[in-house]
Amino acid sequence: MDRMIVDDKNKLIIVIGAFGSGKSEYSINLARVYNGVGAVSLVDLDVVNPYFRSRYIREQFTQEGIDVIAPEFEFGHADVPMISPRIRGAILDTTKTVILDVGGDPDGCRALARFIDDINTREYSMHYVVNTKRPFTMTADEIVVMRQNLEYISQLKITELVCNTNLMELTDVELITQGIEIVGEVATREGLVFRHYLVLDDKENKYPPEINGVKKVSLSHFLTKPWEAKMRGNSFC
Repeated sequence: MDRMIVDDKNKLIIVIGAFGSGKSEYSINLARVYNGVGAVSLVDLDVVNPYFRSRYIREQFTQEGIDVIAPEFEFGHADVPMISPRIRGAILDTTKTVILDVGGDPDGCRALARFIDDINTREYSMHYVVNTKRPFTMTADEIVVMRQNLEYISQLKITELVCNTNLMELTDVELITQGIEIVGEVATREGLVFRHYLVLDDKENKYPPEINGVKKVSLSHFLTKPWEAKMRGNSFC
């Protein structure tokens, strides 16, 4: 199984992306990868999307030794920024790799502004997950504008692009290649790191290890829509 390139442990990694980009799934998988090299905290700062949030995997990750920081109990499904005081402590804890899963549009990035001074006290990287088949990130120019908006509101700088171009079951190599070409153009224009394209692990054999020098990363599928979970008899714990 292809896995993402792991940098030094005990880093602060901020993951952002437009609505439907897949950034929460990426954040969750990123936490599992870094858990293999040291202690990890996964912080759910997604106050935008009510269906795909990393807080839903808290019970499973707690059993794996990953600390998930998210709204508690009756606030777990709230669509308001219930900011836990534990977040600041996590950001400042340099003994762990800390991953912040941030809301999927500029409004969601406003939650980061509360922690700007704390974030700037330690080294951080910010990964911008892009699906070029979603509105407002379909062209290089749109991605650049979105990047500028996210950086302006969060007051932080994006350092790395991640391509998650897909159309669910309609995804093929040609479609992913088109997405990589668009994201690659942005990386070249903006001087950003671009190392990974994403696929789900049950489809990974359909795609090559690299496309245009960009490495394939296979993600395990964790997040489920509420109606899918009900049909399967699952629960969001």
